[in-house]
Amino acid sequence: MNVEFITREDLLQFKTELVQELKQVINPPTAQGRQWLKSAEVRKLLNISPGTLQNLRINGTLRYSKVGGIMYYNTKDITKLLEGHGKV
Repeated sequence: MNVEFITREDLLQFKTELVQELKQVINPPTAQGRQWLKSAEVRKLLNISPGTLQNLRINGTLRYSKVGGIMYYNTKDITKLLEGHGKV
C-alpha cells in the first residue's frame, strides 16, 4: 500500500494554483469591458446555489449593487473573496 502525505505547503501551492485558474476565468469578461457580473454568472463561476449567494450577500461577505431588480457583483470583489481575504 502506497501512502502519500499532503503537507501544508502542498495545500498552499494548490490554493495558489486554484486562485490563478479562477482569475483566468474571471478576467476575460473584464478584459471585454465587463466589470460587473449577474447573479447567475457568479453562481456558475463559484459553483454555488442561489441560497449560498444570498447568504454571502446577507452576511456582507460579497457586496452587490441592485439595478432595476437585477443584482450585479464586481469581478474585483469576487477575486478578493476567492483569494480568501474574507469580506470585501
